[in-house]
Amino acid sequence: MGMAGNLLPPAPVCFSEMTNMHPANMQPGSDGTYSLRDFLAQTAERDNPGEVFELESSKMLEVKVNGRVWSKLGAMVAYKGQLSFKREGTLEGGLMKALKRAVSQEMSPLAKIEGWGVAYLADQGKEIQILRLAGESLNVNGNDLLAFEDSVQYDITMQRRVAGMAAGGLFSVRVQGHGMVAVLSHGKPLTLRVTPHEPIFTDPNATIAWSGNLQPQLVMDTSLRSIFGRGGGESYQMVFQGDGFVVVQPYEEFDAGMLGGGDSGHSGGLGRTLGDLFD
Repeated sequence: MGMAGNLLPPAPVCFSEMTNMHPANMQPGSDGTYSLRDFLAQTAERDNPGEVFELESSKMLEVKVNGRVWSKLGAMVAYKGQLSFKREGTLEGGLMKALKRAVSQEMSPLAKIEGWGVAYLADQGKEIQILRLAGESLNVNGNDLLAFEDSVQYDITMQRRVAGMAAGGLFSVRVQGHGMVAVLSHGKPLTLRVTPHEPIFTDPNATIAWSGNLQPQLVMDTSLRSIFGRGGGESYQMVFQGDGFVVVQPYEEFDAGMLGGGDSGHSGGLGRTLGDLFD
């Protein structure tokens, strides 16, 4: 009987036991593979109670919804709980916003996530940065705004249009107030300081965001077509003058950037203040 007892299969390990194992202790085998136990431990969600926005990874945002949160349309990859997803209405926010949408031909509208539960957001494998607004304002390229809390006010800001510009124009979303905002980027973003004595020139297709007090000008310089952008057409630049900052990414979004019309981390989700962008 003693020998028979030793032949019994080991007790099964439940999913919670697998995922509670610390991921730092999980190492792949010599062939680069993981056991199922280690895979579940590596990829399981990490809970950080109290925060509305939390980074599950540098490219996956967890949003705890208790009421309403705004997100980029089509960014939801999974959810749990009692949530509803509704495209932003044409007259959402008033007639003026509706007119701006019509003029800008915006192709990246917002969605309302309402109810109670948890939503997981991502967009084409882009990196996600969580910023915490404390009364400040920030302009974000319309294609690079992933989500923001309902306590944050927003408005669509049109930049000066240029004849011959690609369909879709140049538009950004101005967010301000108090709350968290999640911004997207291809790769690690770079923040450049703008001073009254040193303006910054950027490629519009690589420009993610800029401080709310700046009003960039869009200019064309055919002599720089081989430096800014690709494709052999006229070269457009954004010129930032004043006192503030501008954020760029190491990537040019031609299909869904600010000159296109197409739709194409901070661990723990504690967020970063706007001042942290200068670190």
